[in-house]
Amino acid sequence: MKNLPSEYILRMQMLLGKEYEEYEKALNDEPVRAFRVNTDKISLADFEKINIFGSEKIPYVENGFYLDYDKVGNHPYHHAGMIYVQEPGAMAPAECVDIDPDWKILDMCAAPGGKSTQLKNKLGENGILVSNEIISSRCRILTGNVERLGLHNTVTTCMDTGKFAKLFPDTFDMIMVDAPCSGEGMFRKEEIAIDEWSPENVKKCAERQTQILENAVTALKNGGYIVYATCTFSLEENEMMIDAFLENHPGFEIVPVNEKVRENTSDGIFFDGCKCENIHFARRFYPHKSKGEGQFMAVLHNKNESYDFGMKFSPDKIKIDRVVTDFLDDVLVSYDKSHVTMYNGNPVYFTPDFEIKKGTAFSCGVTIGEIRKNYIQPHHQFFMAMGSDFRRKIELSPDSDEMKKYLHGDEIPADCENGWAVVTTNGCAVGGAKVVSGRAKNHYPKGLRIK
Repeated sequence: MKNLPSEYILRMQMLLGKEYEEYEKALNDEPVRAFRVNTDKISLADFEKINIFGSEKIPYVENGFYLDYDKVGNHPYHHAGMIYVQEPGAMAPAECVDIDPDWKILDMCAAPGGKSTQLKNKLGENGILVSNEIISSRCRILTGNVERLGLHNTVTTCMDTGKFAKLFPDTFDMIMVDAPCSGEGMFRKEEIAIDEWSPENVKKCAERQTQILENAVTALKNGGYIVYATCTFSLEENEMMIDAFLENHPGFEIVPVNEKVRENTSDGIFFDGCKCENIHFARRFYPHKSKGEGQFMAVLHNKNESYDFGMKFSPDKIKIDRVVTDFLDDVLVSYDKSHVTMYNGNPVYFTPDFEIKKGTAFSCGVTIGEIRKNYIQPHHQFFMAMGSDFRRKIELSPDSDEMKKYLHGDEIPADCENGWAVVTTNGCAVGGAKVVSGRAKNHYPKGLRIK
């Protein structure tokens, strides 16, 4: 049995009433594992033909499945960015709103990147995702996941949400606020969450969440949506937070979530003193009712009429070194030259109609590589994001000796002309190689290799 703090038990008994015993029993079950198909890399239909990780679908996530496979991180499909392993309850917030593929979306507290990558799969070629994380070490993990999944038109930033909002006011159609919280919903999965819990920490989290929500308001467009989410159960961090927000922001309203999410969650709780008549529109994900850990979510809509400033961003004409275009012409079958630009000294592939000021982003778009003396040293992200457009491809079976050798960092044979090539499995990029005289010199990053 979990050794829960006595004060926490009393709080949950008041929230759940007769359901408390069922909840406590569920805490001693094994955590539920799940994964999503990265539809930016492979279609759901094509992945289902090769799926070996578990076939039971998550009812509220079209490309989500419950995971029934050990050591999934070592599998070539994972290395190829075909899937993202994520707790199923944590997938629910990104499914709350119907997303327009052309939206500009911000994930305000984004690491490690589960919700960010889920949101990006819903965007089209003109949509933009900005993922912010204040802690630099976690921002590196976030950026690594964006790279592995080979995502285009993404930006990662590493800054306080207040600073971010000042840099990007009235910018985003939707903002995900997966707020740092007291973690009560993670008690089954993470023992440390139990050890760190206290009423004082709940209060501190609520204060921080209030400020993050205020910053989200600044960055949101009129007519836009904030999806507020936590992985905790406390009223102070959830319904009380939403109720106070709506009282202070009469231009906002709470709106219902999508039907499939509603069907698999419980109503928000109407507490004593609550002024929001529709607080039941908020949703609670309980481990004793649905397969997954604890989660809270609410959709806040800015009712103010959207408007167009009548001004479009006109990017400065940046001169691109010919070594970059010569490299791209040699390596790729086709690409949009208007998307090739420079960021912080490196050539990148990024939409031309969204401004990211120099030094603002941790990463911006797809990093093509590093300009060295008269040549380009390609970046791993370039192979992962642009692999489908490569002229030279080395297709390997996921269970082949060549694939094992490649992921280990060894050279492998290659039946293609000399030059930069992408290594693929089932058509999805795993990484890069330099082909010389029938041998592919390995360029899979050392930190990702299987030992």
